[in-house]
Amino acid sequence: MPSLNDGIFNKAVTYICEHDESGSFGIIINQQTSITLEQIASEMKIETSDNYNHNKPIFLGGPVDQGRGFILHRPSGEWKSSLKVNDKVALTTSQDILQALVHDEGPKDCIVALGYAGWAAGQLDEEIASNTWLSCPADEQIIFDTPIEERWKAAANLIGIDLSLLSNDAGHA
Repeated sequence: MPSLNDGIFNKAVTYICEHDESGSFGIIINQQTSITLEQIASEMKIETSDNYNHNKPIFLGGPVDQGRGFILHRPSGEWKSSLKVNDKVALTTSQDILQALVHDEGPKDCIVALGYAGWAAGQLDEEIASNTWLSCPADEQIIFDTPIEERWKAAANLIGIDLSLLSNDAGHA
């Protein structure tokens, strides 16, 4: 456990934004792409300023709808299309936040991701029950303050798991 050893979900830390009777939706927060914010702005024909992080990494948010952008951020500002996930994290999909980011006016703490991870009704619960995933409480410090390469280990540490001691084989008593 966990048992996803290859592909996009190998060692993935996925922040679940919605989980209800109709399904689940999340963003992978520890898999960078080679794409930069500057490239996305250029492709979308958004004029940029010189005062922002041109090389801000873009994350692979999941296998679904990879042409669509999702910005996880600490709640701040007024954006056209935002979901308040909780008091400490929001998810925005509108272009206005991207325009703000490339003018150094957007949220300082954010992850820009392409695509998302999605599950049908009950699917994620079944995967957790079959030891496909480890589940831990959401922690915005892992999203925004922990170095990317340490997020997988930090998430496991939240529930007292030393990943070096885990086996891919599991059973149920």
